[in-house]
Amino acid sequence: MPPFGAGAPALLLRLDRNPLHHGTLGAVRSLGRAGVEVHAVVESADSPVTRSRHLHHSHLRPQGRITPDVFRKMLLRISDRIGRPAVLIAMDDISAIHVAALAPRLTGRYLLPAQPLDLPERLADKSELAGLCAESGIAHPATVIPGSAADAASAARELGLPMVAKWSRPWLLPTGSGLRSTTLVRSAADAARLYEQHTTAGSRLLLQRWLPYEPGNDWFFHGYFADRDRCLMGGTGRKVLSWPVRAGLTAMGSWQPNREVELAAGRLAAHVGYRGILDLDFRRDPSTGRFHLLDFNPRPGAQFRLFTDRSGLDVVRAQYLDLTGRTVPPPVARPGRVFVAENYALLSLLASGGRPWPFAAGGTRGGGRAGTEKAGTERAWFAGDDVSPFLAMGAVWCGKGLRKGARRLRPGPRRGGGVPATRASPGGSSTHPLDPASAPR
Repeated sequence: MPPFGAGAPALLLRLDRNPLHHGTLGAVRSLGRAGVEVHAVVESADSPVTRSRHLHHSHLRPQGRITPDVFRKMLLRISDRIGRPAVLIAMDDISAIHVAALAPRLTGRYLLPAQPLDLPERLADKSELAGLCAESGIAHPATVIPGSAADAASAARELGLPMVAKWSRPWLLPTGSGLRSTTLVRSAADAARLYEQHTTAGSRLLLQRWLPYEPGNDWFFHGYFADRDRCLMGGTGRKVLSWPVRAGLTAMGSWQPNREVELAAGRLAAHVGYRGILDLDFRRDPSTGRFHLLDFNPRPGAQFRLFTDRSGLDVVRAQYLDLTGRTVPPPVARPGRVFVAENYALLSLLASGGRPWPFAAGGTRGGGRAGTEKAGTERAWFAGDDVSPFLAMGAVWCGKGLRKGARRLRPGPRRGGGVPATRASPGGSSTHPLDPASAPR
């Protein structure tokens, strides 16, 4: 794909505090290599993203709570600095929600997909997803929304144990509460105690049937929809490694065809009238063979660069081209292509006993080492033309590890409390702790 030339600049927006979000770096590199002037909102001047040679300028995230008014003023201030209309791409759920709600007030300053103002918020709200799936004929884990602690306890009889607990609006979880967006509940008493914290959580508690993990059953779909009938760029991938193991973000993924997942994604996007980039997570139910939708993320997933075709087209470039009035060329799929988030893949391999590097193993068609090498590997951090972010990530990563080790050596009680829970849920993909610096979903 030739350089895009001196067209509109782009602003990448991420509000949560995650210095190791490799998806933002992937977007910076994707657009920057195409000749786009790339700006990014970052949480700190020390963020590894700021080290990228493809980033034109970084803008610091406001400190404290981001209210709609603070958010609007931030975008207007950045727009004044950029000096001309820019393509705005939200990289996390809360950014997508705020951008959509303020879209009419951003006209003339930012280029955005046209869609209902409340749609990203409805899709990111996990309590809405089950109903939308039912309306569009897509499988979804059985879900109970308890109205009391007694209801939460009785859900164990209906759904079975263990079961998955999710807060419907995880972006409202307060920092320092000790609550996780998703946990695995192993007793009725734990479910009741978790319900009692719904006031602190700021949203409703959902309890879902747990779909047991089996290798090769976790899949995802990324796509850019120009309208309800046109996916201009997209692909289905299988999660090969995850962190935490068997439950978390994609540490390693492989581009593999999956017609059932692809059709489900298109059907849901058409049903809700979605415009823009989306990231969907699925798990195959071993008992029925059906793929269940676990999460709808109204923005790019951190591993979106897995789906880069032979010309360099990905969902971020597709959105940029479409919103600037350019033609998006028909994509050419690259089955077998691999994405690796080096830091999380290393942790996953160590935690799973250091088993052999599983390039495309596990029963997918067109797999095998030869096919993978031919299709290529995309690394989240290391790039020959942009090494500095990788080195900065390593420094941050090692520093976090040392601080965490030091805290564990200190005497006295640990922070946190509440309901005992696993660090991640095998039944869902939003499995990272509340602190988004721990995982880049």
